[in-house]
Amino acid sequence: MNLQQQLAEYLGVLNPTHLEIINESVNHGGYYPGKESHFKVIIVSQVFHGMRAVQRHQKVYSSVHNLLAVDGGSIHALALHTYSENEWNGHVPKSPECAHAPKKLNKIRL
Repeated sequence: MNLQQQLAEYLGVLNPTHLEIINESVNHGGYYPGKESHFKVIIVSQVFHGMRAVQRHQKVYSSVHNLLAVDGGSIHALALHTYSENEWNGHVPKSPECAHAPKKLNKIRL
């Protein structure tokens, strides 16, 4: 089971009504095919109702802490977008570019 699948399994305890896990590792320095180190998670759950953003993130972190690099796992970065059901509008926030992302070559036409 890959990390993305493990994240989905661990986050299942929060009973999400919507869950998207996007592997963004390709956008970061040191990427190689198959690398799983940077993820964006969009999760909608009624569990988050009435919670502040920090509390929601703490809830997610406590569910997935075994997968995080700080606890011996392999995930280096986890961008969290947490919503209660009445807040979710279907919009997935765009991720910022990484300063260490592989640079795209500019093609010059003559």
